[in-house]
Amino acid sequence: MRGASRRGVLQGLGAGAVAGMLPGAASAAEAAPDPTHVLWYRQPAKAWTEALPIGNGRLGAMVFGGIARERLQLNEDSLWAGGPYDAVNPAARSALPEVRRLIAAGRLKEAQALADRALIGTPRTQMPYQPLGDLTLTWPGLSKDASGYHRELNLDSATAKTRFTIGGVAHRRTVIASPIDGVILIRIAADRPFDLDIALTSPQPDARVASTGGLLTLTGRNDDHAGVKAALRFAAQVQAQTAGGRVAAAGDGLSIRGARDVILFLAMATSYRGFDDQGADPHALVGATIARAVARGRARITADALAEHRRLYARVALDLGTSPQARRPTDERVRADRAVDDPALATLYFNYGRYLLIACSREGGQAANLQGLWNESTNPPWGSKYTVNINTEMNYWPAQVTGLGECVAPLVQMIRELAISGERTARAMYGARGWVCHHNSDLWRATAPIDGAPWGMWPTGGAWLCTHLWEHYDYHRDRAFLTAIYPLMRGAALFFLDTLQSDPTTGHLVTSPSISPENEHSPGVSICAGPAMDQQILRDLFDQVARATAILNVDADFAGQVAAARARLAPDRIGRDGQLQEWQEDWDARAPDPHHRHVSHLYALFPSDQITPDRTPALAQAARRSLETRGDQSTGWATAWRANLWARLHDGEHAHRIITYLLGPQRTYPNLFDAHPPFQIDGNFGGTRAVAEMLMQSRDDDIRLLPALPRAWPNGSVRGLRARGRMLVDLRWRDGRLVSATLTSALPGTRTVRLGDTVRTIAFTPGRPVRLRGPTLA
Repeated sequence: MRGASRRGVLQGLGAGAVAGMLPGAASAAEAAPDPTHVLWYRQPAKAWTEALPIGNGRLGAMVFGGIARERLQLNEDSLWAGGPYDAVNPAARSALPEVRRLIAAGRLKEAQALADRALIGTPRTQMPYQPLGDLTLTWPGLSKDASGYHRELNLDSATAKTRFTIGGVAHRRTVIASPIDGVILIRIAADRPFDLDIALTSPQPDARVASTGGLLTLTGRNDDHAGVKAALRFAAQVQAQTAGGRVAAAGDGLSIRGARDVILFLAMATSYRGFDDQGADPHALVGATIARAVARGRARITADALAEHRRLYARVALDLGTSPQARRPTDERVRADRAVDDPALATLYFNYGRYLLIACSREGGQAANLQGLWNESTNPPWGSKYTVNINTEMNYWPAQVTGLGECVAPLVQMIRELAISGERTARAMYGARGWVCHHNSDLWRATAPIDGAPWGMWPTGGAWLCTHLWEHYDYHRDRAFLTAIYPLMRGAALFFLDTLQSDPTTGHLVTSPSISPENEHSPGVSICAGPAMDQQILRDLFDQVARATAILNVDADFAGQVAAARARLAPDRIGRDGQLQEWQEDWDARAPDPHHRHVSHLYALFPSDQITPDRTPALAQAARRSLETRGDQSTGWATAWRANLWARLHDGEHAHRIITYLLGPQRTYPNLFDAHPPFQIDGNFGGTRAVAEMLMQSRDDDIRLLPALPRAWPNGSVRGLRARGRMLVDLRWRDGRLVSATLTSALPGTRTVRLGDTVRTIAFTPGRPVRLRGPTLA
């Protein structure tokens, strides 16, 4: 059986991946790694942003590729600080009418001061995501003077590998994370026997290590934060197996002597079962996981992990062309700051984003946070939380279009849980029905506003998240899914039916109090009523709720209420400078930061499609003017958003110029992590979506091919993009012109296909490809 499993591994892996697993093997593929699927380097990582990430959706590790000392920095996605809490300010309900009155009277500075005192949560912060610790491997007596050093992350096989030679002895190490068996698997091999010491450490409180035979166990608990008591326990366990040699306990670690091949099985768990249940036994969980993994063995675990990864990763294949620059190590390609001459780097970045989403967001785990899954700090930037005024949503922008709909499952579960805690916040803070989430949340699903009124007094986070529920439905058209998530969408809409205010001047319905996320319209003042983004998000939410009621044939009365409110929402406005207004008043020119990183008022252009160049040309031109004013260069995620926006304006040259900046050393670390700075993963995901948007866009049953193809990608192809309605799209182009398009629908129906000014209406039969040729779509 082991032999059969091993053959399965060999058949599924490329030659380079196989060589990394078999002692003594070598191949041309390792000498020339695929520049579109492999990150590779000629030296170990010195900094965390040089290490390589692996993950199975729940467990993550950053692999440094050391020679005599290797570090794997470890994360388990439910290890956060604190415990269950309710942050609603007890003064909020009584203070809210006065805040609204001050806003309506134009006394915005006073309104913001009162909101800051009485509406912001207690505590004013949320709980941060935490590292579990480190697995440290040390080879006593091994020289650091290595030749032929090479480390890589193969995105196609989800394998981190290190190889080098010392004194004529070849050393090979591989790391994978299995989503099937729930372990991280490490293989260490050399041509001659070696010694190895193994240690587990943690920065968390009460961390203790016990070693017995070939088993190493770390236990501890999480920490208090901001007055919120800790509620979690955690455990990690390593089981060592050797070919030859001996394993023994050595103090707080394991000692292996005289082995030529070592397999380490690593499991991690916490006591978290849900935001309202922390009763699991992490020690028992890791023990059972290790026992099952050891019984199944390395070969079966590796084969199954590979098959499961490639089930998702292989759905899309992209070719944007190559150049001599692509043969260089990844860090040199980024440092060269010449992505314009390295189209394969954009392909690698696109594939890396898909890899990262598969690795950090799987059913049964937590949604991708600000750093996805990977975090080494007990005090990470912005708490590594869920910032839902753009960042969490951006994490999932590439999911549907690149065929990774399953990866949205943790986000859907998080929204279910936010609706529970958000219902309490809506009732206690606003006296409203339905549910609300402001601009941040955490493992404990806190939904009250935090940080301060200039940042947190934004009630539309839950509404934006609900648009992702509709997106998942719209791409898959699964009625059962829509039935299951409709109550969440309904609850989000119900909150706004209860809380929208009538503008005293225009009579339009507006949110109040609110902000345009994190931007000031006057020095020191952000608070306002009805910022453009809120109105745009609510138009989408109300439209999607109404469409859901029609599809499900339910809730007709509620659909009427939603439609009536939608008709009264304040419209988008064009300001005196020709820009799309960010606020109800024409304040854009006086805003203190004309180049602000957030472009919230352009939500209607992307990710929404309320504004398009063909259907709303005046608003599209105003959005273009706003983009020109804001500038192309911003923080990592904000740069990625700008690339998507220019793609929606069908300006491929401008979108590519921004992609080129995104892939340079200012906004991309050597391991291709996005530099906010510091690291935030949303830029990676936003950049992946931008590449897809440049090649194909879909709205309802309308598909646009090559809408923003730049001159820098004259020849190429893509297979497996998804359009709405369960449609597969494959494209080939040459000299900047479409050669062929193959569209395959899983559902019957008529679609409109566009290529520039050419339009075709096509009736599709499920499973029967439609092939279109050349620029005429013949």
